[in-house]
Amino acid sequence: MQISGTFDVTLQPLDTIAQGKDGVSLGRMSIDKTFHGDLSATSQGEMLSAMTPTQGSAGYVAIEQVCGTLMGKSGSFVLQHYGQMAQGNDRLILEVVPDSGRGELAGLSGEMTIHIEAGQHHYRFDFQLPE
Repeated sequence: MQISGTFDVTLQPLDTIAQGKDGVSLGRMSIDKTFHGDLSATSQGEMLSAMTPTQGSAGYVAIEQVCGTLMGKSGSFVLQHYGQMAQGNDRLILEVVPDSGRGELAGLSGEMTIHIEAGQHHYRFDFQLPE
């Protein structure tokens, strides 16, 4: 199955866990999202990031738990993020953590892509649920 929609996101800085050196900035942020569309849900999570002194080059990892409804089925699941930016060329992977689905979303697997267009965040979610 494939769905798409929009989401709102709020990122808040948290206490850093380490000090970067040689111009690298390490950060830690909370993530709060509200998904709209066939995924009607909220999520909370945390992100760790590294910004290099080179404009447009950075990396991050994140974990967020999504709670709500997916095409009318209620439950929750966890998304794992892995992102790299290399001088403006982005690579982003978001995958459902295996066996993290709960409620009617037990057994959920899949991948999500996100993009920003005119300041609005959009998602596409390719997923499978057991019969």
